[in-house]
Amino acid sequence: MTQSDEIIIFGLSLSSSWGNGHATTFRALLRGLRAEGRRVLFLERRRPWYLDNQDLPHPDFCELEFYDDVAQVTARHADRLARAETVIVGSYVPDGQVLIDALHRMPLRQLCFYDIDTPVTLDLLARGEEQYLARRQVPVFDCYLSFSGGRVLDRLREDWGARNPVALYCSVDEAAYRPMDVPMRWDLGYLGTYSPDRQSGLEALLIEPARHLPHMRFVVAGSMFPDDIDWPTNVDRIDHLPPERHAAFYNAQRFTLNITRAAMRALGWSPSVRLFEAAACGTPIISDRWPGLTELLPDGQAVILADTTADVVAALTDMDAQRRQAMAERARAIILKGHTGRARACDLIQALSRQPHLTAGD
Repeated sequence: MTQSDEIIIFGLSLSSSWGNGHATTFRALLRGLRAEGRRVLFLERRRPWYLDNQDLPHPDFCELEFYDDVAQVTARHADRLARAETVIVGSYVPDGQVLIDALHRMPLRQLCFYDIDTPVTLDLLARGEEQYLARRQVPVFDCYLSFSGGRVLDRLREDWGARNPVALYCSVDEAAYRPMDVPMRWDLGYLGTYSPDRQSGLEALLIEPARHLPHMRFVVAGSMFPDDIDWPTNVDRIDHLPPERHAAFYNAQRFTLNITRAAMRALGWSPSVRLFEAAACGTPIISDRWPGLTELLPDGQAVILADTTADVVAALTDMDAQRRQAMAERARAIILKGHTGRARACDLIQALSRQPHLTAGD
């Protein structure tokens, strides 16, 4: 059988960014792979909520195909899967356990897992919840690509049996996320899908500052927020913001707010795609605190760390435009140097080239 250099990815979604951060992460990475001359087939499980909210149904940087069940897609692409250089399964893929078992039984050259939710995954596994990955499956992968780095990689290896854990942080498409000349509409904004474990941070670091500063304007963009949230009158709400409007949204803010999910904040070393997007746009960032952030973006030089409402209020009222601009430029330079989609694609290619190309079922 003739081998190919194709990479095949089973991911949560590429076609729709509605209610998930996976699509934009995959888009930046796959554009980078295309720039590096690599061919990618992305296989997405057909789901009505994504099909009804597609914002990239026909990508020009990879082949996208939808499927309905595991048996169908693995049978249809059996030869192609066997020839591919690498087959990657992403986190939160529907019927992930079934899919991983099916792929592990096939004569693949290399089977990898790309965990875009590593701290959440480990938290679920520790509680015995195996939604998309079983504990017994962690050691079967030739490479465990992790959204989180630092000590998380040691835990994956020592506590969960991952054979080759490698950090593969999210990234940003620098062509799409860049400084723009748009009117300044908000003093502070936040972009993110509702999550219960982020809501307390949003309350303390945006909603309460809005109450303290009624003369300023704030905005929260993201889906799934409950109807019973008491939004101050100076907080605008945008239910869903498609990726093509993200850059203009960031550029219309004097500061943007980054809030991290509890599991990711506890483990650290889990920078979100929103952090990279805002930095690439040259928007000053206020963030909650977590291990590893200051190694990426130095506190006070490329990011403002906020623990309390008072910290945010102080940043909004005390920082002059010159210091704000300098901080934004430092963050942008750091992100463009090592965290673009193409840079991340090179990281992936390098990681895969270090792994032995063995039959995954061995």
